[in-house]
Amino acid sequence: EVDLEERLHELDLRSDSDIPDVPPPTDSTPEILKRALSGLSARWKNWWIRGILSLAMISGFFLIIYLGSFMLMLLVLSIQVKCYHEIITIGYRVYHSYDLPWFRSLSWYFLLCVNYFFYGETVADYFATFVQRREQLQFLIRYHRFISFALYLTGFCMFVLSLVKKHYRLQFYMFAWTHVTLLITVTQSHLVIQNLFEGMIWFLVPISSVICNDITAYIFGFFFGRTPLIKLSPKKTWEGFIGGFFSTVVFGFIFSYFLAQHQYFVCPVEYNSETNRFVTECEPSELFQMKKYSVPPLFQAVLGWETVNMYPFQMHSFALSTFASLIGPFGGFFASGFKRAFKIKDFADTIPGHGGIMDRFDCQYLMATFVHVYITSFIRGPNPSKLLKQLLILQPEQQLSVYKTLKSHLVEKGILQPSLRG
Repeated sequence: EVDLEERLHELDLRSDSDIPDVPPPTDSTPEILKRALSGLSARWKNWWIRGILSLAMISGFFLIIYLGSFMLMLLVLSIQVKCYHEIITIGYRVYHSYDLPWFRSLSWYFLLCVNYFFYGETVADYFATFVQRREQLQFLIRYHRFISFALYLTGFCMFVLSLVKKHYRLQFYMFAWTHVTLLITVTQSHLVIQNLFEGMIWFLVPISSVICNDITAYIFGFFFGRTPLIKLSPKKTWEGFIGGFFSTVVFGFIFSYFLAQHQYFVCPVEYNSETNRFVTECEPSELFQMKKYSVPPLFQAVLGWETVNMYPFQMHSFALSTFASLIGPFGGFFASGFKRAFKIKDFADTIPGHGGIMDRFDCQYLMATFVHVYITSFIRGPNPSKLLKQLLILQPEQQLSVYKTLKSHLVEKGILQPSLRG
């Protein structure tokens, strides 16, 4: 019995080199494409497959944009769940031989708990008037954080009860794996939706900039790439990196110009409780009103212009595009290192020529965090609409107290005249 325990202990201390290889993904390329491209070399065959599928995905993305904000939110949620599934599946395949108790069930349970918490917070922030009219929802919102904690605590206790003596270390590996995956996918997708509520332009420009950088860096690297960029991704080159940067900055500047002209893209997304629909109607803020700027003397001789008309948001698009092309790729490098650690080429084979959903969105999550931080640091001011929604859910005596305090303040400022009744 002692010898058996020692052997199990040694098994639990396996090194990374002893981790079983993950089975390579199968080729999911449609047969019609395989036959059409059968005469090409592997390099050009991959080029055409990636190109055709990229155009198909971009077309589908435009259709979802046309369908509105709610469909974009569902898209983000779907991508989040799929990315989570791909990462968790790798963990399950790597350690499948250990037959860890409840691993997959608990992983999905924690995903539900975290989503319940984040989306509940979103409902409380943006749908306060809708919630106020329904008593059953008021209870859920009032005690939302306590309910969320109770749900998580249940999963935590289930994990502790599932611990088996010979698998302690591996089970804690998987517990950490699950929580890091939640941090990468759920929290970041929540930030994407928060950005979307600020206005669809804050959603579209960052995401499109990452897509543009990915495509143009691949094109420049394919045709001109000679100098390797980083060992984690041998196919990435300096030529592709630099070409992608300049292309993305130009694209972001032009794309922002067209989007800034339409209320549909620049107005904050709000829920209209009377029509039960999301609306994007407003008086555009100063960011989306054309202004005249003086051209720096250094560029006046080159351009021949002394002034130029542009939207202030276009200046912000430069910062977003720069991050997407210079820092965003490090999300891809991180994903490459992760895949190399577990000896896999792609996260999955969901998209022919591209790999899994996570292979295409590894840079998007890093971008989402930056955009959220950028908005809160440099853009967002007090939101009267959101503040009004919070006031409406107060008790009548609390609303009256706020009214008296605000009235007294406005009288002191000279904005309101004192009441004749005192």
